[in-house]
Amino acid sequence: MKKKFSLLIVLMVLTAVFISSGTALASQGDKGINEKLGLPIVVYGEALSDSQKNEVAGLLEVDKHEEIDEFTVNGRDLADYIGGNPNSNMYSSVKILHKDNGKGLNIEIVTPDQITEVTKEMYANALLTAGVENADVFVASSVKVSGHSALTGIYKAYDAKGVKLDQGRMKVASEELDVATSIAEKEGIDQAEISELLTEIKKAIAEQNPATKEEIEKIVQEQLQALNIELSPEDRQRLVDLFEQMRSLNIDFDQVKNQLNDLTGKLEKLINDEGFWNNLQSSVQKFFQSLSDFISSLLK
Repeated sequence: MKKKFSLLIVLMVLTAVFISSGTALASQGDKGINEKLGLPIVVYGEALSDSQKNEVAGLLEVDKHEEIDEFTVNGRDLADYIGGNPNSNMYSSVKILHKDNGKGLNIEIVTPDQITEVTKEMYANALLTAGVENADVFVASSVKVSGHSALTGIYKAYDAKGVKLDQGRMKVASEELDVATSIAEKEGIDQAEISELLTEIKKAIAEQNPATKEEIEKIVQEQLQALNIELSPEDRQRLVDLFEQMRSLNIDFDQVKNQLNDLTGKLEKLINDEGFWNNLQSSVQKFFQSLSDFISSLLK
């Protein structure tokens, strides 16, 4: 009995060590305060309880930074920044790490099971539309939410730090997110397909530089056909209206296209990096082989 108990304790310790090691490999760690880029920013949803806030802080690895700028986002902010309901409860929280110009935008949803509608690609599309270009953005929630309110927290963080994002672009970005999530739900289309559709439409706009709404409509229809996506006339029109609004805001679609290509390239590079996956598999195999050998020795 004593031997079995000892074995159980050893297993628990080894498992904890393995998990923490994996987490350490995945995290960025802290290199101290970057005086050039400023402190990391964390924005918590106001509706979080103290225990939920502590949980989110752990998920966002706030303690890995020596100092942070901390803010709270509420329903009033939602109304001010994107015209939402001021009585909304805000749960989604974000951490933002600023990067040098040209480093691009990276999104990570830390709690994918809790963000039920918005994908990282949707966040990327919307943030690029709003003008957020060089940052690492981490999204987390301790409860299941759609994920829409995280955008407001990002906007508030930039505003509080003196970086003024264009109000019109922020509202269009919010509408883009609403259109993407609602079409995916209504039409029963995978969220990744909708994200790809929005990305390809933006790339086509950058290449073709449409001058009229009719040309926008043609691009939308071409991309729907290219991706073999069927939408109702109403939803097709919503896309046309959305991108016509973007065109009227004089968004630099070439720059957006470059950012989107960069995001796509990073993902494909990871997927095709056989060395990365082989090393990961090898490490996992070695760990469990060692664990198996150790357990066997205890049972003899």
